[in-house]
Amino acid sequence: MTRILPGVLAMAIIVVASNILVQFLILDGLLTWGAFTYPLAFLVTDVMNRVYGPAAARRVVFAGLVVGIICSLIGSQIMLQGDGFTYPAVALRIAIGSATAFLIAQLLDIAVFDRLRAESWWKAPLGSTLVGSTVDTAIFFSIAFAGVFNRFSVSAAEEITWAQDAVPFLNNGPDVPLWISLAVADWAVKLSIALLALVPFRLIVGRILARAA
Repeated sequence: MTRILPGVLAMAIIVVASNILVQFLILDGLLTWGAFTYPLAFLVTDVMNRVYGPAAARRVVFAGLVVGIICSLIGSQIMLQGDGFTYPAVALRIAIGSATAFLIAQLLDIAVFDRLRAESWWKAPLGSTLVGSTVDTAIFFSIAFAGVFNRFSVSAAEEITWAQDAVPFLNNGPDVPLWISLAVADWAVKLSIALLALVPFRLIVGRILARAA
């Protein structure tokens, strides 16, 4: 456990920071600052996978899941008021979407990485992160905001119908439900960070392996 402790701490910091930064909107509400920190979770998972193997990477992921659930529980106890409703800062469907997306996407990332492990050094982290990020985005935004999941809201205040309003796609295209624009913008950030993260991945893995030699 000691050897993966830095990975566990890094994952915990990323999850907590993302839960805090998601409250701050940018680009006319299409993104939050949390969109730029959350993808780093894939970097941590991939480094742990490369250096210590898939079993160790899964332990780091489960630690991150626990931290995420704790953040959601805390958020669910913070009550807000608006439009005549009193509602929790973290709606149940968002908490479920977040935990489900994180777990499935991270475990899929580990599996794809392991399949590509023997290929060129960049193929495993890039391929696994691209697949994991795409699945993560699809699962989270569907569960958290799509109208089909309104039935699982515990109250009218938690239906999050604002995300289902028809607005111009990415503020410029044809009208689509707002959550689709949010998902696409978030996905684009994840893909960009997946490419940029190849440099720190290479450096961090090299440094850890050099110390172990």
